[in-house]
Amino acid sequence: MAGPLEGIRIIELAGIGPGPFAGMMLADMGAEVIRVDRAGGNWGATFGHATMFRNRRSIALDLKSPEGAETVLRLAEQADAMFEGFRPGVAERLGVGPDEALARNPALVYGRMTGWGQDGPLAQAAGHDMNYIALSGALHAIGETGRGPVPPLNLVGDFGGGAMFLAFGMLAGLLQARSTGVGQVVDAAMVDGASALMHMFFAMKAQGLMKPERGSNLLDGGAPFYTTYETADHEWVALGPIEPQFYAELREKLQLDDPLFDNQMDASQWPEQRARLAEVIAGHTRDELDELLAGTDACYAPVLDLEEAAAHPHNVARGVHIEVDGIVQPAPVPRFSVTPPDTPTPSVSAGAHTREVLEGFGFADDEVADLLARGIVTQD
Repeated sequence: MAGPLEGIRIIELAGIGPGPFAGMMLADMGAEVIRVDRAGGNWGATFGHATMFRNRRSIALDLKSPEGAETVLRLAEQADAMFEGFRPGVAERLGVGPDEALARNPALVYGRMTGWGQDGPLAQAAGHDMNYIALSGALHAIGETGRGPVPPLNLVGDFGGGAMFLAFGMLAGLLQARSTGVGQVVDAAMVDGASALMHMFFAMKAQGLMKPERGSNLLDGGAPFYTTYETADHEWVALGPIEPQFYAELREKLQLDDPLFDNQMDASQWPEQRARLAEVIAGHTRDELDELLAGTDACYAPVLDLEEAAAHPHNVARGVHIEVDGIVQPAPVPRFSVTPPDTPTPSVSAGAHTREVLEGFGFADDEVADLLARGIVTQD
């Protein structure tokens, strides 16, 4: 794979959610990421993970067997990094924990992806994205006034607070290892990452700019100029003109001459301003608003579903989406001027490259044959 991480070799102990997303990010940037799947397949491949498994080769093995663990450690000997997403202590019980892996390869960066972290009172508790962002304070802040918190898909915990911080941490560790020859463990927890994403709101709270009530603040839908509105044709549009000059442009475009709108930052007037603006927006179709506001400084965008997003002219011009193996999906990001990534290869079945990977890592033909014969590894 071409890209800025070309030449980096990473072992991914396959899991679900943030692990595959981090693996995809690293592979999209050109790293050679080898996915270690369970013999018999990975159920995550049928649970919305098909696109996130792209750009990898796969080896399938029985990680619960001593021979399977030994196979993983031999792969780690020749890798730059390895990561897993097990509950704390599981990798150690399997014999592929950081102590074992770093003993084989002292320069290895060993990433660990969990919800609660490797330690703390909740470290051994089960959970999912929803639980981690609840404990971070993020979930409490999302929703409408007088109603319960709204789950923001699993964007904040799994992907933003989890996968992206895991990938970032591993790359930081790789830079350190390249200069010192010393690897280390990267403990990435979704509750930590989701909390980090709340930096701005902790600061706003300290300044008296963030009230605890949902839907009553500048950036949570409380401000009439930073929220969504329903159109005449029952579609939705998003407005966000925070800066005075952008707010003035919105007023000019929508002919909001009423003095009611003069005091933009007077929160006491926000409910009345919002009700009036909702009436104005409801008098136009989404297409009419596109014609009037799209591309201006009024900070406007239509609210699109996935199919519409992939077909929007701006996204098409930017190449935001690609089609791989018949599935429309987001393209690799960010963009690089000198080392652009290749078009991703499609996801493969568990064990599609078992023999190829083992031979490439120096396993003898008779070793591979023996591992296959005993079911320690499987070839799809």
